[in-house]
Amino acid sequence: MWLAVLKLGGARVLDDRDLPELTRLLAQDPVANCTVAGRVESAGLDRRHLGGELWGYGGARLLGACYAGANLIPVGTDPEALHSFAERALRNGRRCSSIVGPVQAVTPLWARLERGWGPARAIRAQQPLLQIGSEPTVAPDPAVRRVRPDELEILLPASIAMFTEEVGVSPIGRDGGALYRARVRDVIAAGRAFAHIEDGRVLFKAELGAVCRQACQVQGVWVDPAYRARGLGSAGMAAVVRAALREIAPVVSLYVNDFNDAAKAAYARVGFAQVGTFMSVMF
Repeated sequence: MWLAVLKLGGARVLDDRDLPELTRLLAQDPVANCTVAGRVESAGLDRRHLGGELWGYGGARLLGACYAGANLIPVGTDPEALHSFAERALRNGRRCSSIVGPVQAVTPLWARLERGWGPARAIRAQQPLLQIGSEPTVAPDPAVRRVRPDELEILLPASIAMFTEEVGVSPIGRDGGALYRARVRDVIAAGRAFAHIEDGRVLFKAELGAVCRQACQVQGVWVDPAYRARGLGSAGMAAVVRAALREIAPVVSLYVNDFNDAAKAAYARVGFAQVGTFMSVMF
């Protein structure tokens, strides 16, 4: 009866009492749920530290969860849970810049949200989710290393170029780029930014955008256009994978656009294998 009442009540904001059950739910697919799991592990469920809210659906046993912050990220594919999250999101109004997650969850979520949030600026409907849990199959680039805090001004232009190329808009907003600059600075300070830098120029870069106990996720991969098709991407990724496996988590993952054949080929050379498919809806 309690479960039925809670289900009729729809999605609710989770708190620390829900942490054991949420942990169980996230562990069902640690690679796909890495971003949410990393936030929960580092910040708990206090929305002041989490950077958003975590919604749950179900009673004593959660059927689904959804992170609602800068991104909307569903956890699980239960149809009733996804319906409930969509209804709550519609009531709240759009506050996120994207919806991202497994295609099986994002597709029905977006089908309900589109009527109130659409049209989207771009939809990436098929993004292979890749992972590797063993030594890379190509030689790592020995010049790839963690970026130092005093190299922020060197990394920042490459990060802006990567973001603009990948997302289709510049991260420099009305604040003159202050927010994005702070984000890049934080990634460097956390030891999650890696690059091959020569004479003050970034030739390759990548970052660990999400880290949890069971996995980490690489984001922001970029090669200077003047140095592409020379193997820098494969060798650079191999270096990041080796460092991450040895020091961060037992599995390294990423998701890539299905139309980016060069990137997919580079990741395959490193040893990544597809384990799922993501979908991103961008506003």
